[in-house]
Amino acid sequence: MKILIADDDPLTRRLLEKTLERVGYEVISVTDGRQAVKSLSATDAPRLALLDWMMPELDGPGVCREIRKRREQNYVYMILLTSRQSKEDTVLGLESGADDYLVKPFNTDELKARLRTGERILHLEDRLVEAREGMRFKATHDHLTTLWNRGVIMDLLGRELTRSQRENGCTAVLLGDLDRFKSVNDTHGHLVGDQVLREVARRLLLSVRSYDFVGRYGGEEFLVVLNNCRPDSAFGRAEEIRKTICTRPIQTDAGPLGVTMSLGVLLSRDWGQRPADELMREVDAALYAAKAAGRNCIRQAKPEESRDVVSIARPAVERVR
Repeated sequence: MKILIADDDPLTRRLLEKTLERVGYEVISVTDGRQAVKSLSATDAPRLALLDWMMPELDGPGVCREIRKRREQNYVYMILLTSRQSKEDTVLGLESGADDYLVKPFNTDELKARLRTGERILHLEDRLVEAREGMRFKATHDHLTTLWNRGVIMDLLGRELTRSQRENGCTAVLLGDLDRFKSVNDTHGHLVGDQVLREVARRLLLSVRSYDFVGRYGGEEFLVVLNNCRPDSAFGRAEEIRKTICTRPIQTDAGPLGVTMSLGVLLSRDWGQRPADELMREVDAALYAAKAAGRNCIRQAKPEESRDVVSIARPAVERVR
């Protein structure tokens, strides 16, 4: 584990270096407070720090205050080293943001014990962060495909539409649905169906740019948001996605399965200032039209055609996927 030593006295600094290196720490040494702040703010910075109270440029409590302002970085466990022994100084040091306080001359075994305490606290902090990030991931991602879930992808779509309207850009909205997916579950079981959904999600992610959005809209439907998409290339990109899904069979426990996808496409610039939920109704209608046209194809929603698309897409009987 990395540890920072900040002390302007070369003899104390060398003694600490030798002691800590013998017990397995990777030691980084600096001679003043400003260098300490810089080292503790760097990428892959030490998580443990021994700070002398009196240093040039910035004293130990000042270093603690500066580091505690940087809330976005990993927690740093800081121990102040000083010859001051009054209760007032102890309180001042701890209130500056230090985690512990050690009076010089200190016992080597006591120093090691206090550092082990710091390591335990950092370990607990890392576990809390890991648990928090895990909960955040579960709240925002689909558990099966790990794509954005419906709530998040719709929120991202709304934000992107607002941005493109403000900047007079264009967002392409693609709603894709796997054709006859029910027969996969009925014939091979839901575990195989899950394998198909996961592979489709993987192929969709590989088919878009890093700043595009892909989410599971529901069941076997997937929503793709192409940001800053040129209007003349949206249909071509949708065609690439369709081919990505249908060109190669998906390997499953039941053997290779051929899967196809029908897609509805909508360009935001064709629809003015309409909100995301209204645009979703239009692109869903285009998806219905693609299903009615024989599946494994693409239909684009256009304002002047929306009534015709809806009439084709919503027959009296339930849609067959």
